Amino acid sequence: MKIPTPTYRCPLGRLQPEPVDIEALKQRGWRDQHVLVVNESDERLDFVEREFVRRIGERLYGKGGLRHG
Repeated sequence: MKIPTPTYRCPLGRLQPEPVDIEALKQRGWRDQHVLVVNESDERLDFVEREFVRRIGERLYGKGGLRHG
């Protein structure tokens, strides 16, 4: 009678991070705590909204940082 050998499960496997839906996390943060996380280059924003976000960021945190795109 052949008994299948059990597959070895690495104990480190349970330490793998769970994938996180970033947009859902941002949405929950806004709804629960009124914390808004916005990327200046978010394509859902028009030019005026992106400029507004950029100016708020510069006013609160100073100029600088990497500009993408």
